[in-house]
Amino acid sequence: EAGFLAGYAAAAATKTGKVATFGGINIPSVAIFMVGFEYGVNYYNEKHGTSVEVLGWDTAANNGVFAGNFESTDDGRRIAEEFLSEGADVIMPVAGPVGLGTAQAVKAHGNAWVIGVDTDWTISAPEYKDVVLTSVLKNMDTAIFDTIKEAAGTEFAGFQGQNYLGTLKNNGVGLAPVTEGTISNDVQKEIDAAKQSIIKGELNTGWADYLAGL
Repeated sequence: EAGFLAGYAAAAATKTGKVATFGGINIPSVAIFMVGFEYGVNYYNEKHGTSVEVLGWDTAANNGVFAGNFESTDDGRRIAEEFLSEGADVIMPVAGPVGLGTAQAVKAHGNAWVIGVDTDWTISAPEYKDVVLTSVLKNMDTAIFDTIKEAAGTEFAGFQGQNYLGTLKNNGVGLAPVTEGTISNDVQKEIDAAKQSIIKGELNTGWADYLAGL
């Protein structure tokens, strides 16, 4: 869901009409970020009559670019350089520390942006804050607080093997502020409206359909 919002922001911010995403390994917990990102770009295109292209992932084909690991910053830099050479000016790596290599490449290239994943990279990787467009957040503080609160309840009967699912509705995921000046105020309002539509179940972010089709 947060990846969808990031894709929308990326589509609004690009100057080249090309944005990109890649993953560490092609597993659902990675791919759902990329699915949401592509759906967000497509939604922007639908609303604005644009044709922003997504490099690195194709939901319909369930295939894209993957580093094959979550550790190598060299891989992250190499993949980013390839995307940049193809004209992409916004890149979202879904690959843990590999993504820091992407940030290095974006910073060296100039006139491009990286989208952080998991944490707000302007805080967790401040050396790259000047090239961070926004970040897709896993709000672990919310997840931990809500889990403890549930366990402390008087009617708690155990989690029964249930997984915690972070959503925009329960604030388990979110989108960090988009860098000022990269998108218009109207687009920010559209992102806020899209968030509410997702919470209400009115807007399809793609990930549930993707998981159901695996």
